Amino acid sequence: MTRLSQITRDQVSEQHLRAYDEVAAGPGGIGSGPTSILKNSPEVAKRAMHLSDYLRKESSLSKKVQELAMLTAARAMDCQYIWNAHAASGRREGLGDGLVDALRDNQPLPALAADEAAVINLGMEFFKTHKISQQTFQAALDQFGRQGFAELTTLMGYYAMLSFNANAVELDLPSERVEVVLPI
Repeated sequence: MTRLSQITRDQVSEQHLRAYDEVAAGPGGIGSGPTSILKNSPEVAKRAMHLSDYLRKESSLSKKVQELAMLTAARAMDCQYIWNAHAASGRREGLGDGLVDALRDNQPLPALAADEAAVINLGMEFFKTHKISQQTFQAALDQFGRQGFAELTTLMGYYAMLSFNANAVELDLPSERVEVVLPI
C-alpha cells in the first residue's frame, strides 16, 4: 500500500490553491502515478509538469529514445512503477522484446543500434559511477548533438527523480499491470 495518500484540494494551503488547480486541470489531473506525489507540493508539481511537457512533447529525441531513457532510469533506480508504465510503450515505439527483457532482468543485452547503445551506456555508466567517461560522452554527443544530449541527460534525471518519489512512498503498481515486475 502506498505510504502517502493522494492529496485533495481541501488539504492544500490557501497560498498553493492556484498551483494545485492549475495542475489538476492539466493532462492527467491529479493522477495516481509518481507525479501525484509531487502534487503534495503544488508549486513543485506545476514547475515539474512544464519540464515534463517539454521533454515528452517537444524534445528533439525520438519517442523510442525517450522511452529507452525512461526505462534505463527506471531499471537503474529499481522503480517498478515507472518500469511498468514504460516497458510496453517502449516496445510500441520500436524497442525489441529482447532488449527490454534483458534490461529488465539485468542480463547481457542483445546487439544494439547506435542510438540505443548511446542511451544505455550513458545512463548505466552514470547511475553506477555518477560520472560518464569521455568515450561515453562523445558517443552520446555524436548520436544526439548538443541539444539532444542535454535533453537526454535531463530526461534521465527527471525520471530518476520520479523513481525516487515512487520508491520513497512505495507507490502501488496499477492493477492492470501487464509487464513482468523488475527482479530486485
